[in-house]
Amino acid sequence: MMKFKGFLKILFLLVLILAGILSAGQQRFPKPEFETGYEQPTPTTPEPRSFGMEIADTIILAAVLSLVTYFIIRKRSRRGVLWTSIFTLVYFGFYRNGCICSIGAIQNVALSIFDPGYKISVTVLIFFLLPLVFALFFGRVFCAAACPLGAIQDLLVIKPVSLPVWVRKTLGIFPYIYLAMAILFAATGSDFIICRYDPFVGIFRMDAPFIMVILGICFLVLGMFFARPYCRVFCPYGVLLSWMSRFSKYHLTITPSECIQCKLCSASCPFDAIEAPVVEKYRTDQVLNRNRNRFIIFALALPLWIVAGGYIGSRAHIFLSKANPDVYLAELMIHHPELKNDPDNIDIQSFLESGDSFEQLVEKASLVRQKFKTGGWYFGGFIGLVIGVMLMNQFILRKQKDYVPNRADCFSCGRCMDYCPVEKQDRNTDNQDDEFVNGNPPGTAFKNSM
Repeated sequence: MMKFKGFLKILFLLVLILAGILSAGQQRFPKPEFETGYEQPTPTTPEPRSFGMEIADTIILAAVLSLVTYFIIRKRSRRGVLWTSIFTLVYFGFYRNGCICSIGAIQNVALSIFDPGYKISVTVLIFFLLPLVFALFFGRVFCAAACPLGAIQDLLVIKPVSLPVWVRKTLGIFPYIYLAMAILFAATGSDFIICRYDPFVGIFRMDAPFIMVILGICFLVLGMFFARPYCRVFCPYGVLLSWMSRFSKYHLTITPSECIQCKLCSASCPFDAIEAPVVEKYRTDQVLNRNRNRFIIFALALPLWIVAGGYIGSRAHIFLSKANPDVYLAELMIHHPELKNDPDNIDIQSFLESGDSFEQLVEKASLVRQKFKTGGWYFGGFIGLVIGVMLMNQFILRKQKDYVPNRADCFSCGRCMDYCPVEKQDRNTDNQDDEFVNGNPPGTAFKNSM
């Protein structure tokens, strides 16, 4: 315990030192000069950071992920995870204003793939890949304490309720939709919707549109009872992390040894990520045959889901493409030509002063709309595939004799470990063994610590 407190003091000191060093960082690019008397307003978004400061961010991210992994896999310490999440919230949340963000980096990666003219920075790429690498080996340790969006929600879980399975399964489709839409909008150069509609960035920066402030507050209030609503219902990066975590070899375990079926951990997880044992009496030949037949039917229908989703997605390209600035402006000028003479319309006046012709704008809008039509097929087909696989998964009856965390859904927060009596029993046994080794009767160390 004394070593842990000493570690916290050192960690807090390092935070103060880093804060002083990082606050001295200057803008990478000089402010533009205007001849019109225009004065640059006070920026409300983080200024560009020097390369050295970006390297510091990546080192801190790697250190936090490593520390959380150590607390989960080796120390099995929920308290260590908790204190690390507080540091993450302070540094990556309030000090760094929620940016650079591994979640938002999805859009940078997508744009760099589909737009040859866009070059993604090394820092953003590392922030995107590093949590996925850790998830592949150790589970979703990024969600446990390295993500400021997850940390601010996790700290406010007060009295979580458990939703029915069918409700959770239905809500589970939304992160996939959000992921597909974010990639579609980023790939077409239309918008970074993950960043635009981040419900907590306004809280981190203490500055946001009123509607986003209300949205963030609603998420936090809802999270008191439905734990981590953004992480479970919307987070697109969570989809990628869950894919990687399914294959993790060194994942969090509820008990350090054999499960004794005490059921104490069954209600410990506020995220409903603990799977109960499968009772063998339900694995009858009749049930297995019925599930196998239904699985085959849904597997054969999977191509139909993909084609139907792709068709719907392509048909929605006109509506979806309106998110692109060029498409929006072209439609505005076509349907409301009188706005060309409106000096208060900044979008139109900026276009007229750019020197581009209306025909060029329409041509750009047509190309973007064609991209949305093609991307809409992939968007809808992906959602159809997800729905089909989810339906097939309902009829897979796995063998399981213990209470175990679901590797895809588990946030590796460590709460369940404190509910396991085997953990306490092993600790007491280790203490007694140490006392015997030291030549002291059992219980001496405990009495001396009082």
